[in-house]
Amino acid sequence: MKTLWLAGAALTALATPLSAQTAKPVPAAELVRQVNIPYQQFTLANGLRVIVHTDRKAPVVAVSVWYDVGAKHEPKGSTGFAHLFEHLMFNGSENAPGDFFEPLKQVGATDFNGTTNLDRTNYFETVPTAGLDRALYLESDRMGYLLGAITQAKLDEQRGVVQNEKRQNDNQPYGLVQYKVTEGLYPATHPYGHTTIGSMADLDAASVDTVKNWFRDHYGPNNAVLVLAGDIDVATAKPLVEKYFGAIKPGPKSVRPNAPVPTLAAPKAETIKDRVAAVMVSRFWTIPGGNDPDSAALEVAGSVLGGLASSRLDNILVKQEKLAVNVSAGASPGAQVGTFSIRAIVRPGVDPALVGQRIDAILADFLKNGPTADEVNRVVTTRAAGTIEGLESVGGFGGKAVALAQGALFYDDPGYYKKRLAALAAQTPASVKAAADKWLTRPVYALTVEQGPRAAYEEARVPAQTPVVAAPDTPVKGTRGPLPAVGQVAALSFPTVQRARLKNGIELVYAQRNAVPVTQMSLSFDAGTAADVPGKLGTQGVTLAMMDEGIEGLNSIQLAEAKERLGATIGAGSSTDRTLLQLEVPSANLVPALDLFSKIARAPTFPDAELARVKQQTLAGIAQELTSPNGLVGRVVPPLVYGPTYPYAKAQGAGDPRAVASLTRADLIAFQQAWLRPDKAKVFVVSDRPLAEVKAALDARFGDWQPTGAAGVKDFSAPPQPSAPKIVLVDRPDSPQSVIVGAIPTALKGTQDTLPLTTANDALGGSFLSRLNMDLRETRHWSYGANGRFQTAVEAAPYVISAPVQANQTGPSLASARDDVVGFLGKQPMTQEEFDRAIKGGINALPGSYETSDAVLAAMQGNDTYKRPDDYQMTLATRLRGFTLPQLNAAIQGALDPKRTIWIVVGDAAKVKPQLDTLGLPVEVVPASAVAGTPAGAAPVAK
Repeated sequence: MKTLWLAGAALTALATPLSAQTAKPVPAAELVRQVNIPYQQFTLANGLRVIVHTDRKAPVVAVSVWYDVGAKHEPKGSTGFAHLFEHLMFNGSENAPGDFFEPLKQVGATDFNGTTNLDRTNYFETVPTAGLDRALYLESDRMGYLLGAITQAKLDEQRGVVQNEKRQNDNQPYGLVQYKVTEGLYPATHPYGHTTIGSMADLDAASVDTVKNWFRDHYGPNNAVLVLAGDIDVATAKPLVEKYFGAIKPGPKSVRPNAPVPTLAAPKAETIKDRVAAVMVSRFWTIPGGNDPDSAALEVAGSVLGGLASSRLDNILVKQEKLAVNVSAGASPGAQVGTFSIRAIVRPGVDPALVGQRIDAILADFLKNGPTADEVNRVVTTRAAGTIEGLESVGGFGGKAVALAQGALFYDDPGYYKKRLAALAAQTPASVKAAADKWLTRPVYALTVEQGPRAAYEEARVPAQTPVVAAPDTPVKGTRGPLPAVGQVAALSFPTVQRARLKNGIELVYAQRNAVPVTQMSLSFDAGTAADVPGKLGTQGVTLAMMDEGIEGLNSIQLAEAKERLGATIGAGSSTDRTLLQLEVPSANLVPALDLFSKIARAPTFPDAELARVKQQTLAGIAQELTSPNGLVGRVVPPLVYGPTYPYAKAQGAGDPRAVASLTRADLIAFQQAWLRPDKAKVFVVSDRPLAEVKAALDARFGDWQPTGAAGVKDFSAPPQPSAPKIVLVDRPDSPQSVIVGAIPTALKGTQDTLPLTTANDALGGSFLSRLNMDLRETRHWSYGANGRFQTAVEAAPYVISAPVQANQTGPSLASARDDVVGFLGKQPMTQEEFDRAIKGGINALPGSYETSDAVLAAMQGNDTYKRPDDYQMTLATRLRGFTLPQLNAAIQGALDPKRTIWIVVGDAAKVKPQLDTLGLPVEVVPASAVAGTPAGAAPVAK
């Protein structure tokens, strides 16, 4: 059964052979009409609203529970409670007292998580059909039987986790903007007048009694919407939902707070300082929520101004006047109130005041003249194509269950998504101009973020150290009986992979998926960051960035507009081993999209007029990496793990700034001809169109492509030369968190059989329930999350641990993570319980793991790169069943030597180094400015 139900006319159009397609795009209104999610609904006597959508493409069901409680419901002194409670509801209930991730993992759940925003809290998981009873039991137990399981210890644990989530967000460049914008736009008494994460003081003040009262007031079944989407129908769903949820008593009905759209009395401008790479100039307005008649028009306005690749702000500020290196704009409507924003990252050396003036002038021109009909059409086409592609998934963060639940909870209409798309399609230049005139001529809040030391702020403080108080009461023992057993999980159904060759020998690897009328394609070259040019690191990145800056007959703006008219996404990227050009497009527009895609791949013009701009944007990106904790990690780790001359050590962010600044058009052409060439290419396709049609369309555009000059060669003959064990401390002042990375070099290659290792690692660092995460997050609550994994490449597979931790616990956190690894590889190996969980969860998760075309396409490419058979996924269940506990322990103990670990810490050296000096390893302090090899204050300028 198709994921989308299409009208008969649309089905006829999509069934038209590709050979009959023309260069003319399918009208946007036609794409909009294709989006439909049939559903049925019923309501239990206790008020629980249930929505059911049937989709039989895979034996999985998405379970999504949305509660009508968000940050806007929080009274003064209780900010952050909705989000804190989201965390507490994963910590076990009266009848399922353990961590909720445990029984969900056993059943093979995928896409399971929870989120909170200003308007709602939601929980979701996609489970094999045979595990639906268990998922419903768990969701109903935390809805109706949670209070007896809440203890002081659990509250303290999750409070610490949430506070580290807050620090992790604050620790990013521009991380304080969210607080300033909220304060600048809203009165403190407005329901939207505080952030969802809340304040440290309010989180500290939460007591067991206050959080229990919060639960009683908001989490009853009459305040919830339950969506079941997938291998389920209403006849099956109704008795199951009644069985598990029917006995839960309703609670007080949530009252939607009075939340008018506030208007500033006068324009307001503020400036703050942060340790950022470039100045940010921004503009903000409040706007109405998603159900307001003007909301769709404002979405179009935001996209025309700064949401499209061809947006006005991007065209003028970035491409033409070259005053900014990045711009964005958009409308973000909530249920009742939203925000319209414009942001520009100023090009180094440019006066920020000038950028602000130009933003205001471009906006004034838009308000005076409105958008063009073509701009409106491009927005609608892009949105419709994105919706079609996104609705292949039944659940997760953005699948069909989300669309139905949001409409029901926010607007009392599960079909709101369809009305929204129809409203977008109905927009005209006049309607968009009218809405923009109404809302964007009101007083603006302008915020500028300048470079400089971040001022001390209350939220960065470390709470006073207090011992965890023993639980004041004994958790209530449940009376509902044990968790439901899980039936026989249906086997994975992975599409048959077919191989063919184009006329010039390029191999085509193809799988047919009929869930959505979309084609996804990856033109993959044997290159990757390992092929970057020695002494000119960044050549590959700049080459890829320039690929769609011009083709014969179309400049960069015209090319972006052409893609948008087709609803096509064309992008580029790379891994360590492969360089990719990617296409995703509604299949109705595949032929004209391939015309563009082939010209971008084969004959980019690399115009000199655009190259200086792209180099400057790349240099700005490198500077941004030097202010970002994860950006610094990405630049520091590879040379330490592999040695500075090994090909994989080239993967240092966006490259060497001095090399990037000196690149010429000839350098890009040389790289393209050496590496992005047909004899190094394979094309991977997942499509609803038959192989013969896809091959013919590709042959017509790529079949005569021949290489030019000598091919590039990657040299792995010399072995890696990793650093000796030590701690490298990258000094990043004012960091409320430290990012800890532990890199263990191995003798492994990605082409070896790594399944025993990755399966064993499920218990060490590969899952939420792993020892690293449970130790640093749940037990010690020093981190929002920690993990470890094998970073697999063709010629290597080091093991890398990652743990952002609060600054004052950096040393103890590193020591604890080290102990976890040493114990796992020594005297505390994988247990039988951990083994059973990894095996059972791994097998049961297979159907959900490959539900979408995205997942299938990635699997096809991974199998090819690592020399696995095309049916590799179909062998996994049998192989997992054949593993033994001694076999897995022996595999990972033989692969990892913890004594070889190289530790990298990004944090405030003044606070962190004394903690690290006690750990028995040499500590090497490196200024963040030195990571790029450029002396501080000597940033290069693009030539």
